[in-house]
Amino acid sequence: MKRNAWLGFIILAVMLVSLLPAGSMRADSLQPVYILEIDGVINAFSARYLERGLRLAEQNNAQLVIITLDTPGGLETAMREMTQMLLTSSVPTVVFVTPEGARATSAGLFILIAGDIAAMSPATNVGAASPVALGAEMDAVMAEKVTSDAAALIRGIASARDRNVEWAEEAVRESTSLTSEEALAINVIDLIARDVEDLINQLDGREVAGQILATRGVLPETEPMNVIERFFHVITEPNIAYLLLSLGTLFVLAELADPGLSIAGIGAVLAFIIAFMALGSLPVNWAAIALLAVSVVFFVVALLTDTEVIVTIAGLVPFVLGSLLLFSPFNPTSPAIPVVRVSIWLIVLMAGLIVFFSLVVLRAVLKAFRLPPLAGAEKLVKQTGIALTDLTPGGQVRVGLEEWSAVSSKGNITAGQQVVVEGVSGVRLRVVPVDGEKVSNDIVNNHSENGE
Repeated sequence: MKRNAWLGFIILAVMLVSLLPAGSMRADSLQPVYILEIDGVINAFSARYLERGLRLAEQNNAQLVIITLDTPGGLETAMREMTQMLLTSSVPTVVFVTPEGARATSAGLFILIAGDIAAMSPATNVGAASPVALGAEMDAVMAEKVTSDAAALIRGIASARDRNVEWAEEAVRESTSLTSEEALAINVIDLIARDVEDLINQLDGREVAGQILATRGVLPETEPMNVIERFFHVITEPNIAYLLLSLGTLFVLAELADPGLSIAGIGAVLAFIIAFMALGSLPVNWAAIALLAVSVVFFVVALLTDTEVIVTIAGLVPFVLGSLLLFSPFNPTSPAIPVVRVSIWLIVLMAGLIVFFSLVVLRAVLKAFRLPPLAGAEKLVKQTGIALTDLTPGGQVRVGLEEWSAVSSKGNITAGQQVVVEGVSGVRLRVVPVDGEKVSNDIVNNHSENGE
């Protein structure tokens, strides 16, 4: 009887479970939750990182991927790739603007709305995705094309995720922004959470893409950026990119002070290469790059001539102007691109450093290289002496208080004739005669009497 009772209970339980709708099945609590961390400017390596993280989550049968986000924006191409990945991901995704004080502006707005669930921490903001340019009013047609394209994209994403389409378009056309509380109130995001732990607890039991999440108590697994991805996120910070350009200029000046492919030359090449890689992810004003190049020419001319103070100060004008305009393009940029600028204090610091380096350090290096040698035969170059023997072409000369073997570079020289040292060949001096009468023969006679 007991056996039959247990068998009936098992059959009843199986039947009840089979009658439940598929969408109400809770996810296996053992399914992992992955966390991807995106901060800084959005670029191609951000897209590769997201692709790698989503692929890893799919391979490990994750129930959820949480993308923490803090960005001012970035490249439009990278943003479009990332939104496509989020919209087509087989693993449910949550885009979470965190920690407090973080933002999702420009490209960040598109990425936030593209997640299955959009969440924000308190004291964060989202929006501000209008094209910005110094001369936007001079090119209204181009600005309208860029804006309309971005507005159509954001409408499509918001509609696909059933979010506030009207405000999403307004954020692109009018550059409006919202706090997390305001975004939640008008259906731009789905929830507000203090941190990842609070977010995971709130997601428990929520249905996403036909699956009810079972996240309570699950320990998330963070998949950080690899070394290359992290490196590019560091250098695409505007101040870092500008610092690399400035360091490249200093290395160029140091190389010219001591020509030859040295550490300074290699440093200049690497600094400029990395700097231009970073500039590829930022809205650059190439006229400002030209101004910076002109300033380098001024600094080089000042270094290699006797007009160092005047020309160096003149070179500061295009340097400072180019620095201020570096990230202020004249044509309208995509709404995905952030509004960035270089710190004025960094510009002042680098301008002062270049002036000090050019006028003090490198000038001292050049003077040291131009001084005559203080030891050895090289110190005798351009000094005059007396031939102690006939030089036909070899013989003996006295320069100062020292006697040297010498060879004539210009015909034969008779004993007692004045000579001037024009160079050194091995251990012998190269000399040429000095026009004029012979000097006294006393020195020559003394040399002969001593058997030298």
